[in-house]
Amino acid sequence: MYRVTIDREACDGVFACLTRDPRFVEDDDGLATFDADGGNVERTDETVVGTFEDERVADAEDAAAACPFDAITVEAVEGEP
Repeated sequence: MYRVTIDREACDGVFACLTRDPRFVEDDDGLATFDADGGNVERTDETVVGTFEDERVADAEDAAAACPFDAITVEAVEGEP
């Protein structure tokens, strides 16, 4: 299981992430968010956090690496349902 966090304050809508991982989409504010696509997504004014249990962690890491504003982090999550 892994967690992907988008810092909405750091995101500037460049959308390099969208080309690396199809779960990333543009929201109504012109910032990155997730199409849940099999994960659990929680949104606040400051962040969008998706928790996923699949084999696409490399796609998420590629999206994070492509973000010129370092607005995306990917971390392993253990011991959570």
